[in-house]
Amino acid sequence: MNAADFLNAADFFAASRVLIVAGKGGVGKTTVGATLGIAAASVGLRTQLIELDGHSSLGSPFGLTELPYEEVEIQPATHSLSGRLSGRRITPDNALVEYLRDHGLKRIGGRLVKTGAIDVVSTAAPGIHDLLALGKIRALEQSGESDLIIVDAPAAGHALTFLRSPAGLADAVGDGPIHEQAEQVLEMLGDDRRCQVMLVTLPEETPVSEAIETAYSLEDDVGLKLAPLVVNGILSPIDGLGSALSALRGRTKEAKALRAAARYRQARREGQVEERDRLSGELPLNQIGLTQLPTAHLDEADIHVLAAQFNQQISQLVVDDDADIGTKS
Repeated sequence: MNAADFLNAADFFAASRVLIVAGKGGVGKTTVGATLGIAAASVGLRTQLIELDGHSSLGSPFGLTELPYEEVEIQPATHSLSGRLSGRRITPDNALVEYLRDHGLKRIGGRLVKTGAIDVVSTAAPGIHDLLALGKIRALEQSGESDLIIVDAPAAGHALTFLRSPAGLADAVGDGPIHEQAEQVLEMLGDDRRCQVMLVTLPEETPVSEAIETAYSLEDDVGLKLAPLVVNGILSPIDGLGSALSALRGRTKEAKALRAAARYRQARREGQVEERDRLSGELPLNQIGLTQLPTAHLDEADIHVLAAQFNQQISQLVVDDDADIGTKS
């Protein structure tokens, strides 16, 4: 994020009312979204997680198989969470019905969904599904009921299409409610006090390369401001691994396997450091590193561990006001 230095995590999360989390599939984007939710709620913010139709499962770490369209409380304010965490799933059909209902056309909205007419409209006006979802997010942002809205966006390539849809529809439709909705969403996306994007990547060659390209596309093509970038799945250094490897002797199968495992772990860690350095060199954004936890399935306790890591690092950030990724170096 731009502007001044952040003194603490609360300052960081208060800098923008909507935070869209995006990244290549498989980098842990949804996990980061859930982590941000706990991190923001832990510093006193009324935080709402948004998952989109057909994407992600933000509620899984909290024991929720699927979030409903209507807002549901995920975690109330407690001694560990001075704020609260809620969530919902936005579907284009429900967003359309709600929009028409609010404009006195409830019966028409129900018929459109039942007959599948919305799919016909989507074919005739590509991007309308995305605009409906973004329009609902904008309405939630404007309501002021939440201090922070965290959106788990589609995977990187689809995220660009998703975020470009308002501009495309604003150009294609000269006037009327669709044009008006598109313009309102564009106002939100273009105001960094209202909306910013946080990219997520792994410290590996392909995800890092895609994160770099996505970052420039988001700023140059869509006009969005970027928050610090999250590097997920970082291997913690193992103290004494090098000396232990040097001291490991023997030709037994077990000794050979241990040496191979140690060298592999050492090489992976070194490769991650190199990729983070490359990321820093090509993309002038602050990085937040989240460690790889020793579990196949993250639960609520794991999310709290990652949230604590996130807030600790945010508090140490010094943001360079002159950073600009509009031109590649």
